[in-house]
Amino acid sequence: MELQDEPAQDSGGQLCPRFQRATELIGKRWTGAIVRVLMPRPCRFNELLSRVTGISDRLLSERLRELESAGIVKRDVSPGPPVRVTYALTCSGHELEPVVCALEAWARKWVTLDTLESH
Repeated sequence: MELQDEPAQDSGGQLCPRFQRATELIGKRWTGAIVRVLMPRPCRFNELLSRVTGISDRLLSERLRELESAGIVKRDVSPGPPVRVTYALTCSGHELEPVVCALEAWARKWVTLDTLESH
């Protein structure tokens, strides 16, 4: 896929469709947390479920399918018995690491527990 230097907004103030699509995908609830957990190494489903506090198994499955469809996460099935399924970031998924780390640093500086509880 050829990358083009497109500004996030055009001269009329309209958002770039690629930027809009990326923020809609990554901005979905739990998606950033899933990417963050997968940054250091691949994980199995139950490990993701335990490390992303509060997510249901149904919603984790849905988010993983969306991320896989977008080419951010790859699903690796190792034949068994038992069959082992692991999830890992793809190259494009790993390219999100600076973004996720920057958001994490911003959150440490600006987001308080009081802020979270009041919304």
